[in-house]
Order: sequence, then structure tokens, then C-alpha cells
Amino acid sequence: MAALAKRPSNFLFESLLNRSTRIAIHVVLIAIGVIYVFPFIWTLGSALKTSNEFFALGLTPFPAGPWQWGNFLKAWEGAKFSRYFLNTVFVSVATTFFVVIITSMAAFGLARLKIPGKNIVLGGIALTFFLPRGYTILPVFQIVKGLGLLNTLWAIILTGTAGNLLINTLLFYGYMQAIPNEIEEACIMDGATVFQRYFRVVLPLSGPVMATVSLFTFMNSWNDFFTPLVFTLGRPDLQTLAVGIYSFVGDTSRDWTALCAAATISIVPIVVVYLFLQRYFVEGFAGAVRG
Repeated sequence: MAALAKRPSNFLFESLLNRSTRIAIHVVLIAIGVIYVFPFIWTLGSALKTSNEFFALGLTPFPAGPWQWGNFLKAWEGAKFSRYFLNTVFVSVATTFFVVIITSMAAFGLARLKIPGKNIVLGGIALTFFLPRGYTILPVFQIVKGLGLLNTLWAIILTGTAGNLLINTLLFYGYMQAIPNEIEEACIMDGATVFQRYFRVVLPLSGPVMATVSLFTFMNSWNDFFTPLVFTLGRPDLQTLAVGIYSFVGDTSRDWTALCAAATISIVPIVVVYLFLQRYFVEGFAGAVRG
């Protein structure tokens, strides 16, 4: 009876403890979220300030006076951002397309076919993660120059594709390993070829990880600064947004409000793509890790 009398009080204490823990976790997560989101809010607010307000208000996120929407027009037209935007869209979409096709095919061969030395190939892919990017740019530059692609958008696309193959191949590999073999065995009994099994069975079932790889690749390509800078030094008209933003940074002066407006313009497409693919993102990543 004494044990029964103590049970409600213990249950109430545990409930309060669990509730306090949840509240504390939410408070911590909200604080971390504010820390991450504040720079983006400040950038958007600074894009709407005058030059005087930018320095006078400091970290105050929004302007005190009228919002200066003309800063976005200045960023779009004054720095030829329309051209940079089109270059970035073409490079990012083309790079994403090639990465998805190549990595999914490579992962299909490693995960679904009996290939001698498969573990050696996977080990080699893992080892390349330890190669610093700065050490490979010189040979890559010589290869691109030898192919006659220097100062072209294709140099950025091919280099960006190569740079995104490793991790995305492993993501596809992990996800495709989790697909039941019975589905593919039924196709083999029906006489399906390897390419038919890839295009009609395995690839459609890999939709979530395909969306994840597309999002990762698009973001990396859109935000890449180093590669477009190196391969378009002789053709400023081929620069992407990440490089073109620096047109607001001069030797003696800097247009900070226009720079913030340009940064905001460059962020919007990434947010739109993420919102479009977010429901597939967690499922695809979790499936790849689980596999």
C-alpha cells in the first residue's frame, strides 16, 4: 500500500522533470536557431538601409527610415547581375544533372552488380576525402587548359562535377544497398537488361536520395567561389554570382548596402530549391546512412 501511495508522487515528479527537460531543450534549440538565422536577417535588413544607416545602426537588423528597395535594382543592373545570375543557373543546373547521372550509375554498379575489387574502389573513394582541394587545383587547371576549355562555363561545370562525385556516390550507394533484391530479381526473370533495371527500377526507387544529392550539389555549385574565380579570370562576363558580388568591393571604397542586396539575391534561389526538396531531404539522407 505504501508503494502504491508513493507511485503517484513519483509519476508527477517524473512528468515535471520530463516537461522541464523538453522546455530546456526547446530553449537551447531556439537560441541556436536565432544565432544561425540572425546573419541572414541582418543581411536582408542591411540591404534596405541607406549607407549612413548601415554604419549608424550597427547590428540593428532593419532600417530606421524608409526601406531602400533601390539597392536591389542597383545590385541587379549596376553590377551586371542579370548576366551573373544566368551563368550561375546554367552552371548549377548542368553540374547537378551530370552529378546525379554519374553518381547514381556508379553507385548502381557498386551496390547492385557483382564487380571484382568493389571494396578496393570504395576504399579509394573514401581515401580521396583526405586530399586538400588546394593541392589538386594546379593539375586540374593544366587539364582544363589542355582541353581548350579555359575561360568557358564548361570548365566550371566539369570541375564542379568532378568535385561533387565522391560523397554523392557514397550516398547513392548506401541508399541503393537498402533496396530489396527481390524487386530486381523479378525484373531479371522477365528478361530486363542492366540498363532497364537501372532506369526503370532502381533509379525511380531512389527518388529521396536523388533529391538529397541534387540539393547538395546545387548548393555547392551555386555557392562555389574558388572554381569560377580560377577558370574565368580572363572572361569577367562568365563570372558567377559568388564572384560577381566582389564587384562591389573596390580598392578604396565599398558599397555595403548594395553588397548586402547582392548577397540576398544570391541566397533566394537556394532557399527556393530547399523548400521544394525538403520533404525528400531527411528521408534520402536517412536511407543512405541506414543502407
